[in-house]
Amino acid sequence: MKAKEKIWEIIFLLTAGFSILAVMLICVFLFANGIPAMHKIGVGDFLFGTKWKPGNELYGIFPMIVGSLYVTAGAIVTGVPVGLMTAIFLSRFCPKRLHKVLKPTIDLLAGIPSVVYGFFGLMVIVPFVRNVFGGNGSSILTASLLLGMMILPTIISVSEAALNAVPDSYYEGSRALGASHERSVFMAVLPAAKSGILAGIILGLGRAIGETMAVIMVAGNQARLPRSILRGVRTLTANIVIEMGYATDLHRAALIATGVVLFVFILLINLTFNLVKNKGKL
Repeated sequence: MKAKEKIWEIIFLLTAGFSILAVMLICVFLFANGIPAMHKIGVGDFLFGTKWKPGNELYGIFPMIVGSLYVTAGAIVTGVPVGLMTAIFLSRFCPKRLHKVLKPTIDLLAGIPSVVYGFFGLMVIVPFVRNVFGGNGSSILTASLLLGMMILPTIISVSEAALNAVPDSYYEGSRALGASHERSVFMAVLPAAKSGILAGIILGLGRAIGETMAVIMVAGNQARLPRSILRGVRTLTANIVIEMGYATDLHRAALIATGVVLFVFILLINLTFNLVKNKGKL
């Protein structure tokens, strides 16, 4: 029996080690190819340059950085209120019969391929934005609305789990003091679950900033500094996917360096998530 347990322990150790090795290999590849390109282009010119013209040896990704931040911020603004309120409803207000229908439907949203979301955005959200707000429809606003929809399953699932994890004594104590059901939920349960809810928002932020296919289909893909939410924009992920197929030499290395910048963004988001999670355990 002990020998079998030892074998399984070794198997689990190897699988965990493979995951760590995969992350390390990705880091080595990105930094080994991206850092020299940054050095050759110039770190300042690369990170803060406003011109992306590979034919003229201009590789400034600042417009893509700003575009990624704008689109992600817009997704958080549109997705977080809806996701949080939905999680509160599912956790504390939803009848059990309706919960059995809504919960699987929301979980299903997480399994829809990005290209399907992108096609929906192209056929529905782009014409809506064009007709209501003006412009050609492919814009920061369109990408923000679409990404706001895409991060809903993450925010709802994590936030609902955090709300359900709050001990019943918080709610019951508030009710015993004479507070209504709604006031007890928002004044007692919600603050107790804030760490878990914030973690869900951070995970949604990571999903939004790393999304590629759907953004390419609706954002306009214009490598310039955005001056309006109704103008087209290109994100870091879109920049890599659009041009990697034909890029060579320094152009290709600059795209890999763009991946390094994106990797650092995701790393910072994950570190923030871990800090929030660990703070919630204290």
